[in-house]
Amino acid sequence: MVRTPKNQTGIDDPANPTMKLTEAGGYASWAIVELFGHQQIAGHLSEQTIGGGTFLRVDVPESRCSAGYTKFFGAGAVYAITPTTEELARLAADRLQVVPVDPWVVPTRQLPAGDDDEYKGG
Repeated sequence: MVRTPKNQTGIDDPANPTMKLTEAGGYASWAIVELFGHQQIAGHLSEQTIGGGTFLRVDVPESRCSAGYTKFFGAGAVYAITPTTEELARLAADRLQVVPVDPWVVPTRQLPAGDDDEYKGG
């Protein structure tokens, strides 16, 4: 079940219907997230505990440059969160063109096939 969060007076907050309070007490919302290092990412946000620490989970929808994917951020990496509608978050994800892994992290070249003895020092 998802509930609309309450404002400080304990009343449902109609001013921000995009933010939802989950059963576990965490928030879930479509949003644009600003990260330190002048980076941005957009998608569906939720909280997730991994190894005893709480992380911001961003489920980035499919876009022109990549299939949908999930990325986790520690609280110290987040500068700002702007809750928005699903439609605007999807548009932002498409325009930002953030890829899940930079090409330089995973090389696409393979070593040439050769004799195993060459690599065994023999």
